[in-house]
Amino acid sequence: MKKITFLVFISMNLFFLIGCDQITENFSSVTSEHNMFNKKTGQIVINPQFDGAWSFSEGLALVSIGDKWGFIDKKGAYIINPQFDGACSFSEGLAQVSIGGKSGFIDKKGAYIINPQFVFAGDFSEGLAPVSISGKYGFIDKKGAYIINPQFDGAGSFSEGLAQVQIGYKWGFIDKKGAYIINPQLDGVMSFSEGLAQVQIGGKAGFIDKKGAYIINPQFDYAGSFSEGLAQVRIGGKYGFIDKKGAYIINPQFDYAESFSEGLAQVSIGGKSGFIDKKGAYIINPQFDFAWSFSEGLAPVQIGGKWGFIAR
Repeated sequence: MKKITFLVFISMNLFFLIGCDQITENFSSVTSEHNMFNKKTGQIVINPQFDGAWSFSEGLALVSIGDKWGFIDKKGAYIINPQFDGACSFSEGLAQVSIGGKSGFIDKKGAYIINPQFVFAGDFSEGLAPVSISGKYGFIDKKGAYIINPQFDGAGSFSEGLAQVQIGYKWGFIDKKGAYIINPQLDGVMSFSEGLAQVQIGGKAGFIDKKGAYIINPQFDYAGSFSEGLAQVRIGGKYGFIDKKGAYIINPQFDYAESFSEGLAQVSIGGKSGFIDKKGAYIINPQFDFAWSFSEGLAPVQIGGKWGFIAR
């Protein structure tokens, strides 16, 4: 059962990475053992009570009760009550929300800025958001006007001036005028981060620069984006971390790993999740059913089927 649960959350993570580019009522009290901490357990600051949760962004965190999503502040109080069928974290003052099969954007008061109308919508980044209508993807501004008309078979948010787009079965990168900077030729890609983008070709992942040149040749079964100088990679079923030269800084040893954020990376081993530093030492021991990354000082964690938030 633990393995099944773990895989469910891996799938959830992939869903939100694709749909949001990078997700979930009043908290019931937890037992006293959960309120007793040493320096390697993490301190619960919002008790586990949600059916799903995502990391804080712009002061708010996405949480779910049942199958509806809303937003809380860092005291665990609802700022926007659960009411949406799906949602993404706030980015540049707006959050993508879905209701009745259509996506739009709300502000931090829960008011619609762009009404639900899209089949797909990603996060706003660098002033633009990818959206899909009638099977093609383009980019809109914060007034909902198209800046790059729908023409692609897939698209992700802009990062470092470029956005990944798909034509047929291949991916490349465009600039904000819609011009190709790297022609569609790759089997899969992630956004640029710290000057490099993860790309996949022939079933292996590596990294390219903004000219499309390989900096780290495709060799990994999976790789995440660089964050804080390191990227998580998987090889032989285990995750470790590499630097921008492709050298292992933390050898593959984990069953799962997230990117570094605020100096820590979430890792999972033996069905439990904890957090390591950049030397690979545990700062918070593996003890949670699952966890997401630290953001704005807090991290979502799952205990006994419910989600809450810890501080370091």
